[in-house]
Amino acid sequence: MHPRPVALNLALCAGLISTSMVLLAGCASQAPKAANAAAEPAAASTAPAAVPEIAPGIPAGYLHKEQYLDSLALVPAPPAKGSAAFAHDQAVREEAITLRGTPRWQQAISDADLHFPHAAGTFECALGIPVSQQATPRLYLLLQRSMVDAGLSTYGAKNQYNRTRPFALAKEASCTPDEEAALRKDGSYPSGHTTIGWAWALILAELAPDRANAILARGRSFGESRLICNVHWQSDILEGRFMGAGTVARLHADPTFEADLAAAKAEIASARSQGLAPGRDCAAEATALQRKLERVL
Repeated sequence: MHPRPVALNLALCAGLISTSMVLLAGCASQAPKAANAAAEPAAASTAPAAVPEIAPGIPAGYLHKEQYLDSLALVPAPPAKGSAAFAHDQAVREEAITLRGTPRWQQAISDADLHFPHAAGTFECALGIPVSQQATPRLYLLLQRSMVDAGLSTYGAKNQYNRTRPFALAKEASCTPDEEAALRKDGSYPSGHTTIGWAWALILAELAPDRANAILARGRSFGESRLICNVHWQSDILEGRFMGAGTVARLHADPTFEADLAAAKAEIASARSQGLAPGRDCAAEATALQRKLERVL
């Protein structure tokens, strides 16, 4: 089940940003000043310290509202209709929708779901270990909190440009029909899912550098799933990666984030030493992700 749009509040916030990050936008004003609660010492066996919630089941991010990156100041206006850049966006969309009904389409539907615990497993196959509250509680919380910071960074531009999503402009279906009413009201530029997925990819590549190629490839495919879902344009994806990278750079200045990184790295090492295996069907995921879009940048 997916949440409804943005002004509903991130939970709605909890399934989170799923229907878009709209949820997140509604939560921005609610992020408690205590969001940077002191972290416990880094250790694989240490449970995470309690973190204030911005909605039931949704922990606050690491950053305060005034610390979020300003996408309106950082990204250019989206391509204008009739421009060469918009023509490219349309060409990518036309290619992407040919994958409807294929295993890659099913993977895109899975990637659209940002609810936890489902979303926590996005990079399990790339990491080679399970990611859950039971196996890796500090990493699980790190992904939850960084998702909030990354997602909320997109709303300056989203709200200003209120760009129409491709399925709405073309009067076609998306991969998440239950979310379409909400998505029609939520600007597509830049892509919140892509921002989150790329932020996660950069964080995880740092935590497991020996798996960096697989992790970054998965981060790229996660964003491209939004093209296949027919809910984002290629330029939305490109600027989403930019915002994701910027968010990670900003998070590195936060001491609680740094402490959680160390704790998550210890958990990954522990999971590997125990021989824990991913809970997802990695063979099926690999097969689905073999389908590439030729026109994407």
